[in-house]
Amino acid sequence: MDAPGGLLKSGKVIVVMPAYNAERTVALTVRSLPPGCADEIILVDDASQDRTVEVARALGLRVIVRESNAGYGANQKTCYREALRRGADYIVMVHPDYQYDPRVVPAMVHILRCDICDVILGNRIRTRREALCCGMPRYKYWSNRLLTLVENIALGQNLGEFHSGLRAYTRRVLETVPFENNADDFLFDTELLVQAVRFGFRLGDVPVPVRYGGDASSINFVSSVRYGLGTLATVAKFWVDRLGLYQPRIFQSPCVPQEG
Repeated sequence: MDAPGGLLKSGKVIVVMPAYNAERTVALTVRSLPPGCADEIILVDDASQDRTVEVARALGLRVIVRESNAGYGANQKTCYREALRRGADYIVMVHPDYQYDPRVVPAMVHILRCDICDVILGNRIRTRREALCCGMPRYKYWSNRLLTLVENIALGQNLGEFHSGLRAYTRRVLETVPFENNADDFLFDTELLVQAVRFGFRLGDVPVPVRYGGDASSINFVSSVRYGLGTLATVAKFWVDRLGLYQPRIFQSPCVPQEG
């Protein structure tokens, strides 16, 4: 039911988990989700080499297994297609590596239900000291700060960080932006946010405790450099499109997933 005055929207909440070798952390992540915060949890396994699938099924999750490892972005595409197909009104991506504290999921969804924002991110960097003490490598911290500064200025936003893996979207966002045109690797995340800005959606964030442990998913230094350059290229595409010089593929042909 909607709240008095129609300020709070109802709708189905689905948590999606793009998984790869998360056998040791998926149960911790699922059990940290506040009871009743999601109507359904979908885990998409990207051809893990461990027992992620068996553990997820034992937890009662809806599990989809990709036959071959296609990458983090490709995994998310499957997550979002399935969530939309199953009637989600609000979709929350939670990494099953237990890096992000999922206790904030209800708060993220509440902001979407109140129609304050269309996209909500978990902001891991409340203070420099906290981020570094929680194990974030220094080069990742400083690259995150620099890229986020550039993105905020170039895209007209004011996010605490653009590179969080804890995200919540309304259904309309994922039905509007052409996420199928995005990269199959980690650049997918940046492209989706830039698309959301370009299509006029409202972005916001909430503070979230973060844990950098041995099981947390991450990319190495070389891949981080490539990711950073790809992020800058994506921001440049935003302006190329906005100025009407050329329409990059990531802004073409919005995908409208089919029901059924």
